[in-house]
Amino acid sequence: MNEFMEFFNGSPAESVSTSVKLLLLFTVLSLAPSILILMTSFTRIMIVLSFVRTSLATQQMPPNQVLIGISLFLTFFIMAPTFQEVNEEALTPLFNEEINLEEAYEKASTPFKEFMSKHTRQKDLELFLNYSGADRPESIEDIPMTSLVPAFALSEIKTAFQIGFMIFIPFLVIDMVVASVLMSMGMMMLPPVMISLPFKILLFVLVDGWYLVVKSLLESF
Repeated sequence: MNEFMEFFNGSPAESVSTSVKLLLLFTVLSLAPSILILMTSFTRIMIVLSFVRTSLATQQMPPNQVLIGISLFLTFFIMAPTFQEVNEEALTPLFNEEINLEEAYEKASTPFKEFMSKHTRQKDLELFLNYSGADRPESIEDIPMTSLVPAFALSEIKTAFQIGFMIFIPFLVIDMVVASVLMSMGMMMLPPVMISLPFKILLFVLVDGWYLVVKSLLESF
């Protein structure tokens, strides 16, 4: 028990035992889904790709598994510099017994704070800071994770919906044109979606829509 307390107090006896390494590994794995969804670019990418599928009205094409897979790999691609910095500054020194667990947490949280702060609206961050009664942070390192993470998630959802709105516009125009033509021809009973769907897919393919969407997502970060 004394050795355990000495480890967390940062005393000279701060060797990282195998049991502590396993405990840390299981903790990270259990929190991995939450970290992936709320602290990376995954949320924005997944919502935008879902908007693309909805605007095309292709039901379950592409399937959810495909969208999630694309979102995961795009997230790893975008977050690669952040993950690499966490590995170099926190995980490697921790496993080499150069720093203790508390120092590793601080060093690992800094790259995530820098990434999230770049894409968090000040209004969203102030909402959670004011609600928690926290003092105004002087630097990025001083921002508490309990306020930054929900503010970042809220900002990402808003940004994703803004991008989704822009994606909907051209397909909405096609639906309106097709519906107007069908009404003018007296074909009231024919669902406009059946006619507009091939035109929307054709337009999306001709403009290389998936390339443009992914390019826009990458440039947004």
